Amino acid sequence: MFRNLLELYQYRALLWALSMRELKARYRASVLGFLWTFLNPTLSMAVYGLVFGFIMSSSQERYPFYLLSGLLPWICFSTSVLGGTTSISDRKDLLTKVRFPAQVLPAYVVLTNVLNLVFSLPLLFLLAAVYGDAPSWHVVLVPVLLALQSLFTLAVTYLLSALNVAFRDLQHIIANVMQLAFFLTPVLWPLKDLDGKRFGLELSGAELQQLVVLLNPMAALTEAWRDVLFRHQTPAWQPLAGVVAVTFVVLWFSAAVFERRREEFAELV
Repeated sequence: MFRNLLELYQYRALLWALSMRELKARYRASVLGFLWTFLNPTLSMAVYGLVFGFIMSSSQERYPFYLLSGLLPWICFSTSVLGGTTSISDRKDLLTKVRFPAQVLPAYVVLTNVLNLVFSLPLLFLLAAVYGDAPSWHVVLVPVLLALQSLFTLAVTYLLSALNVAFRDLQHIIANVMQLAFFLTPVLWPLKDLDGKRFGLELSGAELQQLVVLLNPMAALTEAWRDVLFRHQTPAWQPLAGVVAVTFVVLWFSAAVFERRREEFAELV
């Protein structure tokens, strides 16, 4: 695990160059160019806000602001996982011509989307200003959440990218799993609205909420982002400690799988 992270640091110049190239190429042929960094989440917020905030009448106050504070981290995570899963299998040109460091490929996908998230945060602060809601000192915790989500995303992406080289059906499975995970994560709906009796479970609302956060690291991260950006409070440390533990376990396992399969990549792609 630490060897892979050390190698990423050693190849940091290449990692940064690939990320910058990807960001520039993403909207190169479009008329609006870099503005799509703000327009994509804005349009997603408008669609989901219309459906869940207006048509389904969500009880959550300032719903567009609430929605965007969870949507931006989710877009970063889901785009990284979907793009990272195919990051090795789609780059035969690099892996077969030179001894290219394969671990850079999923990492640069994650870094690109993390940078995109950072560039999108001013949109969230602008929306907060519309509601007359100024950021609090809690925004100093944003880099901590950004680092934790990046590590968790990298751990998941490493594993999926290595497995997808030999099992190409995985990328299609992951696309459907991510769609399900989106609706199981409290991005569109408030976590506080969960009630065990509503689902026929012998659990109180608080117990069900704790279970969701425990089983879904992105639920814990989404709530932490909302605590910092929307509720202006310090996130609960227990769920984040769980995310840290899961991240290191998955990162260790991913690194082991990646190392074992690394020599096969050039042959299989």
